[in-house]
Amino acid sequence: MITRQKGLTLYIQIARKLEQEVIAQYAPGDGLPSEGDMAERFGVNRHTLRRAVDELVEIGLLERRHGCGVYVINNQLDYQLGQQTRFTETLAMQGIASHNRVVRKQLLPATERVAQKLHLAVGDQVIWLESVRSVDSSPVCIISHFLDAKSFPELFEQYQEGSLHAFISEHYGIHLLRTESLITSVLPQGDDARLLSMPQKQPVLRVKSVNINERDRSPVEYVVTRFRADRIQLCINP
Repeated sequence: MITRQKGLTLYIQIARKLEQEVIAQYAPGDGLPSEGDMAERFGVNRHTLRRAVDELVEIGLLERRHGCGVYVINNQLDYQLGQQTRFTETLAMQGIASHNRVVRKQLLPATERVAQKLHLAVGDQVIWLESVRSVDSSPVCIISHFLDAKSFPELFEQYQEGSLHAFISEHYGIHLLRTESLITSVLPQGDDARLLSMPQKQPVLRVKSVNINERDRSPVEYVVTRFRADRIQLCINP
């Protein structure tokens, strides 16, 4: 049971108690007891307990994993941002396994920005792929890829999951290099917060990049990545 303090709402008192316990007793990645068990322990209903947990989710100490429960946020991952950066391979070099899930795949007319980045005409058909990258079943980033549909005629139908750059290298013999990365801190837009399992008012790191063909230096891919700022530390390589 929680000892009630005058002047503090009950869920704030529980949040403070949980925060102290998590810091002292839990390691990054550890799971907490179920919300039902914690509500019984503190002698409150689940709604009150959930509000207390929400407070710690908001400050980036805990995260909810859909269908799995509440977990202590893992330490930040170091992500090298260089010419030959590939998400899957970069984490694999650190001994970290990642998973890529395609959530959207469409053929769209190129907007002015996409056309400019890929040296296309406005309205030319592009492939739009959007994928969620996860580590230990926890989403880390959302990546939007834009590619010229004419240059990759089979990609729309054949690519399903895994490293897109590895797929392009294997099927088209094109090795990609990053030429620019524009980094800003923004609030999640659209359904990004839901896909990243994070609060809507917690910022993400947005990285806009252009990848070129190593052979002829022509632009091949325009990418917009949104990283969970509490999970990723970007390391810039000149």
